[in-house]
Amino acid sequence: MQVRPRIGVTIGDPAGIGPEIVLRSAADADLNKCADIIIVGDLGLLRRTAASFSIPVRLRNADEQEPFGSVPVIDLGGLPSDLAIGRESPVCGRAAGSYIEKAVELWRAGKIDAIATAPINKGSLVLGGYDFPGHTEFLAQLTGTREFAMSFFADKLRVVLVSTHVPLRKAIELVKTETMISLITFASEQFKKLLGRSVKIAVAGVNPHASEHGMFGVEEADEIEPAIARCRDELGIDVSGPYSPDTVFLRGYRGEFDAVIACYHDQATIAVKSLSFGSAVNVTLGLPLIRTSVDHGTAFDIAGKGIADASSMQSAIKLAADLAMQRPMKCTADDAQ
Repeated sequence: MQVRPRIGVTIGDPAGIGPEIVLRSAADADLNKCADIIIVGDLGLLRRTAASFSIPVRLRNADEQEPFGSVPVIDLGGLPSDLAIGRESPVCGRAAGSYIEKAVELWRAGKIDAIATAPINKGSLVLGGYDFPGHTEFLAQLTGTREFAMSFFADKLRVVLVSTHVPLRKAIELVKTETMISLITFASEQFKKLLGRSVKIAVAGVNPHASEHGMFGVEEADEIEPAIARCRDELGIDVSGPYSPDTVFLRGYRGEFDAVIACYHDQATIAVKSLSFGSAVNVTLGLPLIRTSVDHGTAFDIAGKGIADASSMQSAIKLAADLAMQRPMKCTADDAQ
């Protein structure tokens, strides 16, 4: 009998839809066939949420003896019973940050094989004393990772981003030859590890129609094309482009490329969410551990209403399990430091 990977699932911001979508995922029979889910969060909040929305899942404190069919919860507590739902707060930011820290601790101890995260609220995180723009940078610091990148998996479309949460003007300034060479090289190495085979990479242009030979901008000719040429000719990477950004993502989705380099955040996420919203998964490349996440935010506007769609959370857990089976990532002495 094949052993199921153990996936640590953090509930994200307690005031958002994270607790609900994590519980709906834990209650999914098909998902439990491929992964042992271990929830990291607040047991009291989770039990109240499950009862409020009649989610058919049995929860237990992970320290207790295991009743058959129950889902273990690493209970960090600390949340008031009258927690305000759907709004930013320091208490929720501190809690969300502590769940992430605990999940990494569990991985270091060999108690989980991968991490899948529900969404956090960046405002609450800052109010809670954590100075990170998101999960990616937070996890990188916790694991001592210097080279990392945000990527999205949407069926056959896999996208990796040059920049994440920066203003568009700054994002375009970051499209430089050396930066592109580093990212193309990094993406090639990471996707080869994740997929277990050689990969074909495409690079999106930054301007309309990839500038039409300089008609609409110079970034392609000055920065992107030299990077692609060096990666292909000197490093032997199977990379091509720059391609018109309004078609290259669809080509990747249809399987023409294994991965697409996107020049800025919304160039990637608009394509991914238009093609696969609700089933796309955020994957952090470069970490010593496998980390997946949902393709959406905390959805404060619908939090506490029992109508949140758990499909992206389920996809994140399933992908984490699949990747853990393909390429186990155990903590080493260096990772533990």
